[in-house]
Amino acid sequence: MQYKVWNGASAIIIKGNSVLMIRTKNSNSWSIPSGGVEVGETAEEACIREIAEETGYEAKIVKELHTKKTIIKEYKVTTQYFLCEITGGEIQYQDSDEEIEEISWKNSNEISRLIHTYPEDQEVIEQLLSKFS
Repeated sequence: MQYKVWNGASAIIIKGNSVLMIRTKNSNSWSIPSGGVEVGETAEEACIREIAEETGYEAKIVKELHTKKTIIKEYKVTTQYFLCEITGGEIQYQDSDEEIEEISWKNSNEISRLIHTYPEDQEVIEQLLSKFS
């Protein structure tokens, strides 16, 4: 089978003992801000852009965390994860795709009870939260 390639970037943003999460419309599941890398941009640039588009926050990358590689349907997916920090802005529902239903800071107790769009992210989020708590 010939796979298409999709490259993405995801941001884990921690404030106090909470992480910034988003929920899309028509879904009960939550995820961290993320999206595809556009032509001519780096994964780091995509990460910062997706944070702004999906949440309204300005942010900077603190460090690269890890890269997840998987196959989803006909795509070979590579997603780079970054630990990020808010530098400005405020929560704004300005998603150009109009997919975002809710933006919220979730603490470790809430994280453990959420339905996660990408269940494999939950452990990484919980480990990072425990380091910052």
